[in-house]
Amino acid sequence: MFPKHTLAALTFVAVALGQNIGTNQAENHPQLSWQTCTAGRGCTAAGGGAVVLDSNWRWTHNVGGFTNCYTGNTWDSTLCPDGVTCAANCAIDGADYAGTYGITTSGNALTLKFVTFAQQKNVGSRVYLMADNTHYKLFQLLNKEFTFDVDVSQLPCGLNGALYFSEMDADGGLARFSGNKAGAQYGTGYCDSQCARDIKFINGVANSEGWVPSASDPNAGTGNFGACCNEMDIWEANSISTAFTPHPCTVDGQTRCSGEDCAINSRFDGICDPDGCDFNSFRMGVKNFYGPGMTVDTTRPFTVVTQFLTNNNSTSGTLTEIRRLYVQNGRVIQNSKTNIPGMAAFDSITPAFCDSQKSTFGDTPSFQQHGGFANIGKALQKGMVLVMSLWDDHFADMLWLDSNYPIGASASKPGVARGTCDQQSGTPTTVEGRSPNAQVVFSNIRFGDIGSTFA
Repeated sequence: MFPKHTLAALTFVAVALGQNIGTNQAENHPQLSWQTCTAGRGCTAAGGGAVVLDSNWRWTHNVGGFTNCYTGNTWDSTLCPDGVTCAANCAIDGADYAGTYGITTSGNALTLKFVTFAQQKNVGSRVYLMADNTHYKLFQLLNKEFTFDVDVSQLPCGLNGALYFSEMDADGGLARFSGNKAGAQYGTGYCDSQCARDIKFINGVANSEGWVPSASDPNAGTGNFGACCNEMDIWEANSISTAFTPHPCTVDGQTRCSGEDCAINSRFDGICDPDGCDFNSFRMGVKNFYGPGMTVDTTRPFTVVTQFLTNNNSTSGTLTEIRRLYVQNGRVIQNSKTNIPGMAAFDSITPAFCDSQKSTFGDTPSFQQHGGFANIGKALQKGMVLVMSLWDDHFADMLWLDSNYPIGASASKPGVARGTCDQQSGTPTTVEGRSPNAQVVFSNIRFGDIGSTFA
């Protein structure tokens, strides 16, 4: 997984973000039903189902007024002379989910549209599942399975319809940080294993100091600080390729980084593992498993099952394996097995798989250096927030997911080929121009005992 913080935000003539609560637009969370399941008893509706838009997409203005705190990809120097003053001066407002952001729900289905044209142009979005109006739902995943249906048929090369877990605070940092007045109700507190430095407010303080506008994204930039935490990528995918990937960190919970802890100069110097230990069937040598008309046929919806197995088959055990199953057309499909010379036939993520993959591919063992299964297992036991997003990639054009990567490396080298997409297909200007109507649909979310969430 490469930086999710390269997500293209709302393209207003002026866009701004903050940590107080504005009153110009009412905030009404779209309802989204989901289920909890137990062995032998089936599944029942969970309470409080709704989604909330991440604060990085929201209009923010001066408290009590309409003057933007952030225009294009530059901070207002009067309202934001420093981070603390900026947070005090700026208010974050509610969202028009369908009209502005292309986010809609219907029963248990969530649709995220790629480009939305209203009064302005919006590209992509990121939402979180709520437990109630002011708290994110925390999922404790050890010895459990998480299941959902997905339709990626309208996701071409260069896009990523992602569903993953981040070790965020349940209240979005409201209790820990006095400068944060908005909290989970307004989508604050995001973090991930890339230590995202484009997050405009971290720990209740604006990330305006040292801010450098992006050369390619008219709405984004990077500040002196990043937002780091353990991340479990359940699903990163388009219609061509998919991967599931744990990313451990050496810190516990959402943590603000600075300097080389954010891996500013060297990718692997930070406090989190940016690459993770990924299982992409194409990258692992099986090139006819996932895609249009293949074993998992991406022209039609299907079910994704992820199981988190422990050494003693209990929620207090130690994480030993992350297993993947699919269900399509009433048939359970086992995950593909690795077909790489020098590697055993792995079909799940285990410590042995991660060691073998890094060694065989010649990749930096960042996963192991950042605590591997031990650290990601602690986060899964503690509880993580469900994130769903649709994005294009200003950092690496999504080549790490669906094409040959790194650029210049031979596709014949094990680990380089990740999908069949052309290396020019994922540039944001290309994908936004060719596929503005792209979308992903996540539906029928279920969580519970191993073997209880699918037939």
